[in-house]
Amino acid sequence: VQPVESGGGSVQAGGSLRLSCVADGYTSSSDCMAWYRQPPGKGPEESEHVADISSEGLTRYEDSVKGRFTISQDNAKNTVYLQMNNLRPDDTAKYFCAPGDWGGGVCYPAAGYWGQGTHVTVSS
Repeated sequence: VQPVESGGGSVQAGGSLRLSCVADGYTSSSDCMAWYRQPPGKGPEESEHVADISSEGLTRYEDSVKGRFTISQDNAKNTVYLQMNNLRPDDTAKYFCAPGDWGGGVCYPAAGYWGQGTHVTVSS
């Protein structure tokens, strides 16, 4: 089942948003969840990794979001969150999540399980 993302919107630089990713069966069928983003004007193949979280709570972040974004999960709700603070215009993108397999501290998204995404727009 494809995950469903929500929580996107338009904010000014310095603002905050919290994205949600609901994936039925996530904790029973997947090791981890990954967030990626597709900047405007770029194709899906140019999507950028943002953050991962394993089912045990291990996390990984790209350098560009460290200290500003926090990934967390509520296993009872099969939901993964991405709290985004101090947003910058270059965070503008469509944000996707996907369940995957955890290995070597990295979440490898499963092919074909991407959600539709949620748009984030940050104005200066």
